[in-house]
Amino acid sequence: MDRSSLLQLIQEQLDPENTGFIGVETFASLVHSHELPLDPAKLDMLVALAQGNDEGQVCYQELVDLISSKRSSSFKRAIANGQRALPRDVLLDETGLGFYKRFVRYVAYEILPCEMDRRWYFYQHRTCPPPVFMAAVTLTQIIVFLCYGARLNKWVLQTYHPEYMKSPLVYHPGHRARAWRFLTYMFMHVGLEQLGFNALLQLMIGVPLEMVHGILRISFLYLAGVLAGSLTVSITDMRAPLVGGSGGVYALCSAHLANVVMNWAGMRCPYKLLRMVLALVCMSSEVGRAVWLRFSPPLPASGPQPSFMAHLAGAIVGISMGLTILRSYEESLQDQCGWWVLLLSYGTFLLFAVFWNIFAYDLLGAQIPPPP
Repeated sequence: MDRSSLLQLIQEQLDPENTGFIGVETFASLVHSHELPLDPAKLDMLVALAQGNDEGQVCYQELVDLISSKRSSSFKRAIANGQRALPRDVLLDETGLGFYKRFVRYVAYEILPCEMDRRWYFYQHRTCPPPVFMAAVTLTQIIVFLCYGARLNKWVLQTYHPEYMKSPLVYHPGHRARAWRFLTYMFMHVGLEQLGFNALLQLMIGVPLEMVHGILRISFLYLAGVLAGSLTVSITDMRAPLVGGSGGVYALCSAHLANVVMNWAGMRCPYKLLRMVLALVCMSSEVGRAVWLRFSPPLPASGPQPSFMAHLAGAIVGISMGLTILRSYEESLQDQCGWWVLLLSYGTFLLFAVFWNIFAYDLLGAQIPPPP
């Protein structure tokens, strides 16, 4: 019997009066009598749902969500209320797991603060689709860096080469009309140290986040940080060009760190305090390096060096929009009022930035460097 037939049978036999509630014991007997295979983890959650109800019943819609592997906000609240009925053991006690399942368990404890969420993710995780977005972005950045390194014969501080800024990928204030540059600058980097820092964080933090929250949410968050970074530079540092994927990287990192801080007691990742300190030190050092290169370049340069404001803009996007995304694991963002407020705020910023780039440079008489 398929899933739709099972749901129809449940509604006909267990809820003939269409009350919207089903007794869990009756449902369990139906499953066994028809020899219907059901994931043991889902049966545990079903018991938890029943324990969350005073009469030992389960809402029909919550049962549909459970069998269909979907979780609404009401479903998550019901699970939380009945969580005491779940088995006491945790995922760390699972034995006999293969290498990949151990990695999935590691990701669950690295990203999710709630044991119920971790169990749900562990049992529902599928290898398809794989986390291809962050891997593809990182690989593209490495290939672009190698191509320009070989072409310019320069691997450190590539931006000091006179031909570097002629790339069609770099954001330059003199080429604001070429709108693609507000995104494609993320594939270019100042030098080997910036590329290494961004690639490491994208793989260590971005890939696990994408595995848990999916390609759509993480790619949206990353690209929102990248776009906010370039538009912020065009407003606050009008003479500076921009390279590097730091806006997207800082959006991911700040969202993850903020999620860890706000759910500190529930996080079970090892050495979380030490790792938090190291992450903050590394991120602060990267910002400091960018500020130093912007205002006190170690070598003579033909024009202003890339701005550091993209780092700060990405962090703001991560703490606001990103934190909302990470706290809504397997829940619909469209049903949350806060999400629409953040989306409206971000859209307002984009609209303001577009008009700024069209009119403000001429009105303010900004002395921008000539485009290469």
